[in-house]
Amino acid sequence: MAVKLRLTRLGSKRNPFYRIVAADARAPRDGRSIEQIGTYNPGHVNAPEVKIDEELALKWLKNGAKPTDTVHNILSREGILKKFDEQK
Repeated sequence: MAVKLRLTRLGSKRNPFYRIVAADARAPRDGRSIEQIGTYNPGHVNAPEVKIDEELALKWLKNGAKPTDTVHNILSREGILKKFDEQK
């Protein structure tokens, strides 16, 4: 089973809110997920608000989960990918 770290959209129309989840690559975007890793709120007042459980993100990266482009950018901005590379 190929696992991806990706965004699941929540929130109302024109007011997006996303969960960062580990999901099967074949599942639909807002479909079944394996585990929630964090949240991403791009509509926050000053800057996008990001909350990620670092241990869970590192666990899934170690297990071979591939982040999508957007999640890759979020994880690198938060410094999680740097920690993952140092642990290798």
